[in-house]
Amino acid sequence: MSDDFNMSMRKFLKQVGVTSQQAIEEAMRNTKGTEGKTFEAKVVLTVDGLDVEHVVTGTIKGG
Repeated sequence: MSDDFNMSMRKFLKQVGVTSQQAIEEAMRNTKGTEGKTFEAKVVLTVDGLDVEHVVTGTIKGG
């Protein structure tokens, strides 16, 4: 893979991680009673022009 591909991939994934964390933190702040609860989370990644659909699931513990 080319350096341009690797750099654009890293930039995209960093943006996904940072903005996702910000969205989750904001939702936790704006929702009462989240402490100690667990929340099921799912991310679905699709790429236009490529035959890819990648699903990641997990749990997030409120605090």
